[in-house]
Amino acid sequence: MDAPLPDDLGPFYEALLFIAERPLSTAELAELAGVPRLHAEAALGTLAEDLEESGRGLRVQRLDDAWQLVTSPEVGARLAAYASREEARLSPAALEALAVVAYRQPVTRGEVERVRGVDSDYVLRSLLHRRLIAEVGRRDTPGRPILYGTTFTFMERFGLTSLDDLPPLPADAAVAASATTLVEVPSPAADAG
Repeated sequence: MDAPLPDDLGPFYEALLFIAERPLSTAELAELAGVPRLHAEAALGTLAEDLEESGRGLRVQRLDDAWQLVTSPEVGARLAAYASREEARLSPAALEALAVVAYRQPVTRGEVERVRGVDSDYVLRSLLHRRLIAEVGRRDTPGRPILYGTTFTFMERFGLTSLDDLPPLPADAAVAASATTLVEVPSPAADAG
C-alpha cells in the first residue's frame, strides 16, 4: 500500500514552480520536498489535474523529466495584448524556421536551411535569443553541428502542453518534409576536407 502524500505537497509544488526561473526535474522536486520520486510525480500529476479541472489560469507542463508552471491556453487570447507589448511579433522567416525546428527536432542549422532554401543563421540566433529554441546537443557527424529543439517558452507562447499538440502538417508539407529527410546532399566543405 502506498504511503499517503503529505497534504501540503501540492501547494508547495505550485509555489515552487511559480518562483522557479527554469523548469525543474522530478529528482530536484523530490529532493526539495524531501519525498521519494514517485510521491513527487504523483503530487505533480494531481496538481496538474486540479489546476486544469478547476479552470484556473495556470497549468503544470511536463516535458521529458522537467516540470514548469505555465499559463493556460484558455486565457492566452486575453493575455495577447500584454505579451505583444513585451515581445515583438515574429517575422514570417522566424515563424518558418521555428516550424521547421518544431516539427523536425532535433535539427541542425543546415537542415533548417535545406528546408527553407535560404541562410538561417540570423533567424536561428533570434529564436535562441527569444528562448523559443535551445541547443539540445550535437550531431555525431563531422563538424559536430549543433542540434536545436523547442523550449518550454515555445510551448507556453503557442499554448501547447506537449509537442503532440502541434497541428498535423498538411499532406503536401508532410511529403516535402519527408523528401528532404530522405535525400542527404553532402556539403561542399565536407568534400574539400
